[in-house]
Amino acid sequence: MSEKQNALLGLKKTNLREQALSALRTAITRGGLPPRSALIETELSEQLGISRGTLREALRQLQQEGLVVLGDRGRLSVRSLEAHEIREIFVVRSALEGLAAAELALQDDRTGTVAELQSALDRMAEAGTERLDDRIECDLSFHRALCSLTGNATLLHSWTSLEGSIRMSIMYAGVERAVGNMDVGKHMEIVKAIEAGDPEAARRAVAEHLKWASDNLVA
Repeated sequence: MSEKQNALLGLKKTNLREQALSALRTAITRGGLPPRSALIETELSEQLGISRGTLREALRQLQQEGLVVLGDRGRLSVRSLEAHEIREIFVVRSALEGLAAAELALQDDRTGTVAELQSALDRMAEAGTERLDDRIECDLSFHRALCSLTGNATLLHSWTSLEGSIRMSIMYAGVERAVGNMDVGKHMEIVKAIEAGDPEAARRAVAEHLKWASDNLVA
């Protein structure tokens, strides 16, 4: 059985749309469905054990997340990122996460915020010997926490809408460079600036980290 088929097995018979969505998303972001792979409804619905209608709902959601694209002939395929697109994604990330870090630095009581961010960094450090996808989840959890801890729902929603593209961009240059972006020390600079109550330093730390990360991925 192919890696693509293995990546799409094992659905239960409840909440099939969400399970299909999760299985497809995981297969795409972990390479089971590589960039430019054609997404053929008859094959996928059979592999997943769901109706084509349920599959279409999941695929529509993946289009919204930026993981799947519609070709000229109306055929869906896995999105393939170009270097300039990754830079654009990271520029937008920098704006959102920089704003988040600055807002957190302006909180009157930052004790709980710093503790949660430090906890996320601890998990990132502990995941240093784990599988790549586990390390990616720890890295994304830190950046998601930056946005969620602001309490700004619009900011968090904007970041979440990029999450699929962020996952794909992390895998763009292979494992070694992806791991390089998960350096705990670079993330710690952001936390230190927030803890110090310096919004400009916090914004700058985010910008420097994400600029380095995007350069690392597309070098």
